[in-house]
Amino acid sequence: QVQLVESGGGLVQAGGSLRLSCAVSGRTSSINIMAWFRQAPGKEREFVASILWSGRGTYYTNSVEGRFTISRDNAKNTMYLQMNSLKPEDTAVYSCAASLRSGGTMDYWGQGTQVTVSS
Repeated sequence: QVQLVESGGGLVQAGGSLRLSCAVSGRTSSINIMAWFRQAPGKEREFVASILWSGRGTYYTNSVEGRFTISRDNAKNTMYLQMNSLKPEDTAVYSCAASLRSGGTMDYWGQGTQVTVSS
């Protein structure tokens, strides 16, 4: 089992920044990929960014490329999402997820943290 707990969400003005954290516990040695997803009101959940738990690979959806940075600190068992130049359309519940597999299917999810960007 893997447990994920997000923090760092909040209300910010457009153009501002936030850093989300995802604390990871449990079978961390079994994790292959960590990712951030988001879901805005009335919309489907969408992929934001992913990172290899051991390694250097990162991947971003086009809409956040150049504004968001995903990173991890294995010593602290924590993943981060640094969000800069935030836009109102970034408003959503952000969730972290973990996959024990090599494919894109996530096995574990956090409860989510609300990010609201005002115009």
